[in-house]
Order: sequence, then structure tokens, then C-alpha cells
Amino acid sequence: MTGQTIPRPVEGKTVRYAFVGLGDIAQEAMLPGVAHTGNSEVTAFVTSDPEKARRVGEQYGVTDTYGYEQFDALLASGTIDAIYLATPNWRHAEFAIPALKAGIHVLVEKPLEISTEKCREIMAAQASSSAKLMVAYRLHFEPATLATIDLIRSGKLGEILTFSSTFTQMVSPENHRAKNGVVAGPIFDVGPYPINAVRFLFGDEPTEVVSAVGVRHPEAGFGDFDDTVAVTLRFPNNRLAQFVLSYYGNVLDSYAVVGTEGSVEVNPAYMYGKPLERTVTLGEKKSHESFENTDHFGGELKYFSDCILNGTDPEPDAEEGYADLRVIEGILKALESGGPVRLEPFTRTKRIDTARQVQSLPAQAPPDLVNTSNPGRGKDKSPLN
Repeated sequence: MTGQTIPRPVEGKTVRYAFVGLGDIAQEAMLPGVAHTGNSEVTAFVTSDPEKARRVGEQYGVTDTYGYEQFDALLASGTIDAIYLATPNWRHAEFAIPALKAGIHVLVEKPLEISTEKCREIMAAQASSSAKLMVAYRLHFEPATLATIDLIRSGKLGEILTFSSTFTQMVSPENHRAKNGVVAGPIFDVGPYPINAVRFLFGDEPTEVVSAVGVRHPEAGFGDFDDTVAVTLRFPNNRLAQFVLSYYGNVLDSYAVVGTEGSVEVNPAYMYGKPLERTVTLGEKKSHESFENTDHFGGELKYFSDCILNGTDPEPDAEEGYADLRVIEGILKALESGGPVRLEPFTRTKRIDTARQVQSLPAQAPPDLVNTSNPGRGKDKSPLN
């Protein structure tokens, strides 16, 4: 292909989406958020389960259904402007690249793919297309997260020294995430949260995976991947980041940033469906704040549709997805070698604009789900994407 593809013009003020994949995250979180946006609608489903598509379609008034093998026909149909891509991680490039080549905008769940090589293929397709691509980093639009970025950028915490985080959840060995090896395990599933958080909080990129240690608990019921992983990253200016990921621990999602003049702890920090809370310590003075629970998914979809309608480029783009995969690959190498791994130099060209990106759509109760044949995550059934 030569030159740039031209995305089909969007009629009126509503972006028409096809949902590719109808798992828990699409049903429980993104589909209910569509009506919240005011600028988005769903016109088609792509799934391998026609009966599920029919039943979910009845909930949302969607009648056009395509199998995965009919994806090219959907792209040529003229009935969509964009796709929301929520397939397993290793199938993202399979659908994102042809959509971009067809001039169809892409909102893709994180991680962008399972390797930097696949990320570069997606980045190249996006660079040669006028269609937009955004990775669904929903916390890039969440008020508590953006307020914490502003706090750190203000300098009130002094020189930033460390980041520490724990993200654990009890995952059933019957869940599909337990059946596809390391690419569906905690490093790829929950790892992007602390990796992305420390990158946007530090406003910088790590230079080294200092250490990575994995543990496999036989009683967890998993097979050929580490269910618990501890990682240390080195950043420029003598900053360190440490985090623990686990599929075999009671739920905890938190992070803390420590500076020479103060600190901030956010807990909960990553999940949706509950208010995010933070504690700020400046010197010896401590304050606590609970932020309003918002619709993370409707907010990010509204932002992306606004970008499409207004011709602006989204912030969490393909390069942002690549930046996280660069670190994930380093973690995998460190686990294999047992030693430190230097990361190739990388500079992010865009950072979060906290004023422009904040979204405050009110949260809503989740709908009843059509069976996805994927058992839940133990006591806490909330998906993470």
C-alpha cells in the first residue's frame, strides 16, 4: 500500500462502532458506556458465537453480526466508522492492521499486542493510514489518576524517588486467562497497570529491568506460567520502581510514590466500579480524598470519538502501547536469564494532557452478562482491562 488511506467521513456527530469480541469486558463495561457518550453508537458485532451475539444484540438493539472470518466484509460494508477491539491480546494485530488499512479507526484494549514486533507492525499500519488508533488506557481519563499526575508535576512532593505497587487478584484456574500461558498471565494482563502508571507518574521511561522473580504456587492450579511476579525497574535520575503482580492473592490494587518532600498513595488505584482514593502526605501533614466513581469506559470512548469527529490525535496512541510492551519484554528476558536487562533507549513523544483528557461521566450499574464460558476471577469478579 502506498500513501495514506482516507478514513470514511463520519456522518453527523455520532461514530459508528463494531465491537470485535464479546467477552466480559465488552459486555460488562464498554457496551453500557456507549449510551453515556452522546457521540458513539454500536452498529455491529464480530464474534465466533452467533447465539451470544443475538442475545447481546437484543439488549442493545444491534442486529448486524459477523464471524471473525467475515471481518473483511464488515470493513467493506460502509456501516461502521471504527472498531472497539477486545479479542485476546495475541489477536489484536490480526484485526487492527486490516481495519487501519481500510480507513477504519481502532480503539484497542491493552496491551496493544504481545510483542514489540507486533506493536511496530500496528504502528506502521497506523502511520500509513489517516485512521486513528487509541489504546484503551482508561485511567488516562480518570479524575483521581489525573489529579495525582498534576500533584507530582506541581513539585509539591519534591524530588521523586520511588514508586511501589501491588496488583493482585485471585483468578480461577478455569478462567480463560489461566489457559493460554504467559501471554494471558499476570505479566500481560495486570502488568500494564503499574508499568503504565509509573511511566506517566515519573514522566519518563525505564532504562533497565534490574530484577524479575517469578513464583508458581502448585495449589493455584495454573500450568506453565508464573502466577506471582516481583519486578524492579531503574529510571533516569536514580529513581526506582518496584511492583508485585499475582493471580493468586486476595485482591489489592495500589501504588505509592515517594518524594523528598512528601508522598502519595492511591488505593484502590486500578480497578473500575468503585471510587479511587488517595492519601497525600506533605511533611507531617496527611490528607485523604475519595474521588467520585466514574464510568471509565464511557469516558474513554467519548474521548476517542471526539478525536475522530474533531480530527485530533488521541494521546494513548500506538507508541504508548509499544512503550509498555518494551518493558514487558524486558521483564520476560530478566525472568529467563535471572539477571538484569538493559532496555534499548526510547523517548515518548507525547504525554497525558490532564486538562484536556479528564472525563467525569457518572458510573452506572453493570448489566447482566450473556454467558461467555469464562469463569470469574474468584471472589472479585470485576474485569481489569
